[in-house]
Amino acid sequence: MDAETDTWEPLSAGERAVALEVLTRGPLSRSELARRLDLSAGSLTRLTKPLIETGLLVEAPEGPARAESRQGRPSRPLDIVAESRAFAGFKITEDTVYGVVTTLKSDIVACRDIPLASREPGDVVAAIGELTDAFADAFPSLCGIGIGLGGRAQDRAVVDESAFLGWRDVPLARLVRERTGLPAVVDNDVSALVEAERWFGAGRGLDRFAVLTICAGLGYGLVSGGRRVETAEDGLGVGRFWIVDPSGPLSADGRRGSAVALLTIPSIRSQVRAATGEDATYEEILARAVEGEPLPARVVAEAARALGTLVAQIANFAMPQKILLAGEGVGLVDVAAPAIEEAIRANRHPRADPVNLETKVSDFHDWARGGAVLAIQVLVLGAAESGPGGPQHQETRVPSPR
Repeated sequence: MDAETDTWEPLSAGERAVALEVLTRGPLSRSELARRLDLSAGSLTRLTKPLIETGLLVEAPEGPARAESRQGRPSRPLDIVAESRAFAGFKITEDTVYGVVTTLKSDIVACRDIPLASREPGDVVAAIGELTDAFADAFPSLCGIGIGLGGRAQDRAVVDESAFLGWRDVPLARLVRERTGLPAVVDNDVSALVEAERWFGAGRGLDRFAVLTICAGLGYGLVSGGRRVETAEDGLGVGRFWIVDPSGPLSADGRRGSAVALLTIPSIRSQVRAATGEDATYEEILARAVEGEPLPARVVAEAARALGTLVAQIANFAMPQKILLAGEGVGLVDVAAPAIEEAIRANRHPRADPVNLETKVSDFHDWARGGAVLAIQVLVLGAAESGPGGPQHQETRVPSPR
């Protein structure tokens, strides 16, 4: 695959601002877009012209026309051409690379997965390369790759540390770029999911919101002032330090009553297995709790109280407009909502606003979509501005469709 055959056109700062506003807020009329960006009509026309010429923006063909000029000429709203570019997103687990293709608006249009031969970087890059080749054959407009994994990444390029892969200082973005010929970025999977929700999902248009993920581990992300808050703890598994019940079960590292010990899928399965000798799935445990089987019901009730306590504390300290619960473990909310709500109330001031809580069951393809959004951000914002600590060494350009 040869990305050098594309015609590349740089985006100016003003063009990026227009593209971003339409992408995350649109479709928008020209008058509304000019108002939001504090631009004159002439400046807006100058900035939108190259975006329309490269196929990034389009005048929406339908919808009520509004007279916006002094001559009363109707104007159609501007919108992003979602299908003008395609992006590959990947989620790396211990044994599989999950891949998706999305449009410029992050809608998933294809999924494909490959089991890993090993966790060695070479084998992971080979799997990503094989998936990218297949995606590029089906989607010639493929123009960027984003990768999410459990661990910490530096400058969206190098995996500093990934305990489950056993990696340190792996230049994954460079290796993938060399294999595929496409620009690539890598970040912690929770951070990628938060960015996806900030631009296209539950957090779109919100100044402050939080994301809590429940799956094999716990993840947390916060957006404040419309931007994701980056900390030194990102990707380090800090949930084991959140003590929500000092008399609760022990985690694998010996911490009693942590959120990890009470809430994660492996911990819940481990508690039931230790008491019954049976290796039940997470879904089976939830179902048995609903049926009233004593041990699963007790474990699920403890998890529900822990979740409610944790949600309340996030609301108390971060004061978000919304908290999104995501991940494979949010089925807990469906079976134990009253206990969760009771714990939230018990840990909030009686006159506090209700917590705006939203749930989203996420599979590995949803996590991979987060990776694709990282690549979308690079295209729209440029590499140096696409996220906190984004890569500074690449010049990002927008390819014309093949």
